[in-house]
Amino acid sequence: MTDHPSDVLIAPSAASAAVAVELIDPDTFARALDGAGPLAAGLAEGARFTGKSGQVLVVPGADGRPLKVLYGAPASDRLTALRSLQAKLPAGDFVIAGDATSGAPPLGVDGAVAFALGAYRFDRYKKDPAKPRARLVVMDADVLSEARRIAAACALARDMINTPASHMGPVEIETIAREMAADHGAQISVIVGDDLLEKGYPAVHAVGRAAAADRAPRLIELTWTGPSAPADAPVIALVGKGVTFDTGGLDLKPSSGMRWMKKDMGGAAHVLALTRLVMAAGLPVRLVTLIPAVENAVSGNAMRPGDVLGSRAGLTIEVGNTDAEGRLILADALTRAGEHEPALTIDLATLTGAARVALGPEVVPFYTADDGFAAHLLEASAAHGDPLWRMPLWAGYEASLDSDVADLKNDPDGWAQAGSVTAALFLQRFAPKTGVWAHLDIFAWNGRSRAGWPAGAEAQGVRAIYALLQTWPK
Repeated sequence: MTDHPSDVLIAPSAASAAVAVELIDPDTFARALDGAGPLAAGLAEGARFTGKSGQVLVVPGADGRPLKVLYGAPASDRLTALRSLQAKLPAGDFVIAGDATSGAPPLGVDGAVAFALGAYRFDRYKKDPAKPRARLVVMDADVLSEARRIAAACALARDMINTPASHMGPVEIETIAREMAADHGAQISVIVGDDLLEKGYPAVHAVGRAAAADRAPRLIELTWTGPSAPADAPVIALVGKGVTFDTGGLDLKPSSGMRWMKKDMGGAAHVLALTRLVMAAGLPVRLVTLIPAVENAVSGNAMRPGDVLGSRAGLTIEVGNTDAEGRLILADALTRAGEHEPALTIDLATLTGAARVALGPEVVPFYTADDGFAAHLLEASAAHGDPLWRMPLWAGYEASLDSDVADLKNDPDGWAQAGSVTAALFLQRFAPKTGVWAHLDIFAWNGRSRAGWPAGAEAQGVRAIYALLQTWPK
């Protein structure tokens, strides 16, 4: 779709022509300046450069070209600083040639990935060609390979989310999944349109049936077994919400709320990124990826407030609000995941605005009843700079989902207030009964632009989950 940020990570063969970048912090910048010469000291004084996180000092040579770079990247904030580095460098090749920061580890995969994520840009619809940019020489071949895989997977998710709904509908998600399956020898099946009713996915059908025929709802299922996986390898199920555009249905969103609803398939994009990483790494697992892909449109046959829907689980659901559609399609997909008897199920969805009220756009709430899994995921989150926060599956709010006419309803009573929690409690009713289940209520978006974080799509939780899957169960 667009040039992937993995392209800014290059092989060590270019190191001889690369400009050295020395990572420093406020405790070591004075010593670094002494070694850089009087010109650097003068430039630092003029720029008030003290080695704080994210500060950059480009020291020119006699020809005016960069000779050396000093960059503030303290150990306590290293990955954040490295993510903004690419945006602060001129075009050219650079190499981390020195590290004077207090207690900082070597560059490693996480540092290289951070640099690459900060280089992401989406220019598919731009007329002007992309300008040359800074690239990072990664000296360790294994680090280079893994970092490029992770950066490219995150870029896939961001590309999908950034693409307008006119070019990223259910068919396009299916196409990407089919290409991925073909590349890695996976099996894929897709159930489309009215066949969803025959095959037992009535909630997916109800949400997507109002869309145009060429944007018909579908349930995408991809299965894959790692080449070294034993016969009894655990089943890992990844489930992603794939609402390619959300009008709100008959409970129509206002224009301000509808503007960025191309991103409502962010969960699908994230699980496809994870699926590609798992398969590329050849993890010894049996993988099931499920994506209900729909457009929540408005037409004469759209589902109505007050309708009662069936579900694959056999539970009836009263539709109190047609704009709470994501949990409906996930209900059928989670039920299908349970039929594979997974050891671990993770669903990702741009599900509630309440999650943003609770934690804002940059921290992702997750829900699970398994304390050990939660600890493992939080450890991966901290280690890889991928911010997650555990939220409670508070049983006291379950009664807010009670319906007078059905088994449950999709819009909880207002007294419960905690909209992200009640959405997770709804999903828990349909989650697999085997193994561990976790739900991530992602935002998948940067609402503001800053160095390393351009406005638009963001990959959240992908790196932490991938790291967890490499060592799970711990």
